Amino acid sequence: MRHTPAGVAVVEAQIRHRSDVIEAGAPRTLEFVVNAIALGPIAGKLEREALGAQLDLSGFLAPRSRRSSKLVLHLTEYRRAGS
Repeated sequence: MRHTPAGVAVVEAQIRHRSDVIEAGAPRTLEFVVNAIALGPIAGKLEREALGAQLDLSGFLAPRSRRSSKLVLHLTEYRRAGS
């Protein structure tokens, strides 16, 4: 975890996603990695989760910076999967 100059906690992570979906009537498995960032109180809570923990995440996608086309998942809340 790091802190911004204003003292806001920041955690950056890579999230591995896997799910099975139906596309055009056929099953498809999705597997990918997405970069994520958490700020403030959620960053502190997320840092205490075990590496590899299964989590249900909520947030929004936004460009990494104003001039970037790369997207980052900004986490706004989470819970342990199945709870």
